[in-house]
Amino acid sequence: MDSRDPDLSMLELHGVPGGAEAFELAAKFCYGTNFEITATNVAHLRCIAEYLEMTEDYQEKNLIARAETYLSEIVVQSLEKSLEVLCSCDGLHPIAEEVGILDRCVDAVAINASKEQLVSGLARLECDDESGKLKMHCQDWWVEDLSVLKIDIYQRVIASMRRTGVRSDSIVQSLMHYAQTSLKGIERRHNWESGIVVGDKQRVIIEALVDLLATENITTVPLSFLFGMLRMAIELATSLGCRLELERRIGFQLELASLDDLLIPSSQPNDSVFDVDTVHRMLVNFIQRVEEDDSEDSSHCGYESLSVKSPSHSSVLKVGRLIDGYLAEIAPDPHLSLSKFMAIIELLPDYARIIDDGLYRAVDIYLKAHPSLTESECKKLCKLIDCQKISQEAANHAAQNDRLPVQMVVGVLYFEQLRLKSALSGNSGDGSFSQRIISSSGVQSAAVSPRDNYASLRRENRELKLEIARMRVRLSELEKEQAFMKQGMRDNRSQEHSKAFLSSISRGIGRIAMFSPSQRKHQKSTKKAQVSDAKSRRRQRQSAS
Repeated sequence: MDSRDPDLSMLELHGVPGGAEAFELAAKFCYGTNFEITATNVAHLRCIAEYLEMTEDYQEKNLIARAETYLSEIVVQSLEKSLEVLCSCDGLHPIAEEVGILDRCVDAVAINASKEQLVSGLARLECDDESGKLKMHCQDWWVEDLSVLKIDIYQRVIASMRRTGVRSDSIVQSLMHYAQTSLKGIERRHNWESGIVVGDKQRVIIEALVDLLATENITTVPLSFLFGMLRMAIELATSLGCRLELERRIGFQLELASLDDLLIPSSQPNDSVFDVDTVHRMLVNFIQRVEEDDSEDSSHCGYESLSVKSPSHSSVLKVGRLIDGYLAEIAPDPHLSLSKFMAIIELLPDYARIIDDGLYRAVDIYLKAHPSLTESECKKLCKLIDCQKISQEAANHAAQNDRLPVQMVVGVLYFEQLRLKSALSGNSGDGSFSQRIISSSGVQSAAVSPRDNYASLRRENRELKLEIARMRVRLSELEKEQAFMKQGMRDNRSQEHSKAFLSSISRGIGRIAMFSPSQRKHQKSTKKAQVSDAKSRRRQRQSAS
């Protein structure tokens, strides 16, 4: 009717939604041929009917009305059929968007998933008699079904699920399953025929999933999944914001990571073997979390704030041990620069390490693998080791280590001597530590606010815990030495054991300054007096005879 040609014998239709198959179904409907409307073809029928203007103006119960009835009465009532319709909408844009098929099916998936959790919740939850807590025994069945969607539709479904109140843990499970199914076999090969990189599609998926993760609670996302996503993001060279978001989330729970998690291969040519910069940024995020938690706790004035959960000192110690192990692993890399190595060491606060044995080992490995370091560079690196926080075994090794600067060796020997004198005199270092606490805290001034006073108390408490841990280490070392001396006394019949016994006794006598020179002079004078008395008695006998 719109054509101006009265002799029109052929009509060309361009951009028909659904192609020839959809047009054939519409023609069958016009000629009265029976066919079944299903979830697979209803989207095509609705779009082709919209294109051909098959409205009620031309015939009652036309194709648009038939398709709309099926969508409203059958499709939107079922989660599975809504997913089928969404999958069949590929290639139907933008008409599918204009007629509202996508919005209705996306909302239907979210609403039905929320209903599923409410209705079947009692069947899938079981009460623990002892603790009274609810336990989940199986994941939602629709988690795996969502993986068939395109990433753009999947994003809309997840956003709608959040609005309808679907549980966060179920959304995280869906995100993890979608990543596992859609990111298999990632390769960065260049396809010379098409001129595109094969990983472009996966890169888009990773960035979209990370955007969805940004609104989820950090603790609900497993750390292993985050590390896997980060490795793939680095491999596929995703956007900087995508990688920084993953690093931030990992850094907030870095105490749960393992050494293998941190050993991320570097993707840059002519660089170090492992990606040190990424680990550095994750450690920065962890330190920021600790500092922010400290500031939040100190913002609560008064002693009532002591009940507020503060950052766990054990978490900081775990990260300290983890970073020391990581430093020892990356130290042998000849391409690792000194600045990057020192930057990671300097990030951790002093209270993150009870003893510096792990740090000393990492530094020693680095010095051995980098013999070209200058003397000033060696001094700068060794200054990061606290000579007062290394064990006796490490101190003995350091005293004979030719790779260390002379200043550090002298410092180790000096503090080892002070430690032994303090331990054997019965002080165990607590006197000096108490003086250090007093000098650092001082007398509380009336001008000090409750907030500052609480922050000072927290610092002192942390230092006390650290000093107690150090004293336990020193005590265990003394107990080992005592056991060695007793073993030497039992085995003194053997020549080798007797030598070890004599050497241990000599060391003990050298360390224990119990016998002063005045006492030894007194012993010699008593012996001389006994000898003179014996001579005088013999003279008296001779004179009497």
